Amino acid sequence: MPKAYWVAHVDVDDPSAYARYREANAVAFAKYGARFLVRGPEQHQLEGHCRARTVVIEFPDIKAATDCYHSPEYQAAKALRDPVSTADMVIVEGYEGPQP
Repeated sequence: MPKAYWVAHVDVDDPSAYARYREANAVAFAKYGARFLVRGPEQHQLEGHCRARTVVIEFPDIKAATDCYHSPEYQAAKALRDPVSTADMVIVEGYEGPQP
């Protein structure tokens, strides 16, 4: 079964308030086996439009990724994030096919 990923692009308006979201989301992420692969480091925009911060989180599978997002634990954390940031996020399933 392929892994799944949250891919988020975020603009943060209040870094100290956003820090409370990061603390709160740890509960849901631990419960659903999440692992950060990218967490807002330096990035270089090459094409199109993007927000200032990029986050990629790996989950064991698409069900875990989706269940985590809809969980009461994550929705409580998200309620802290929403007033202090703007985000675009997708959940995508990983690719397990042949590589070039």
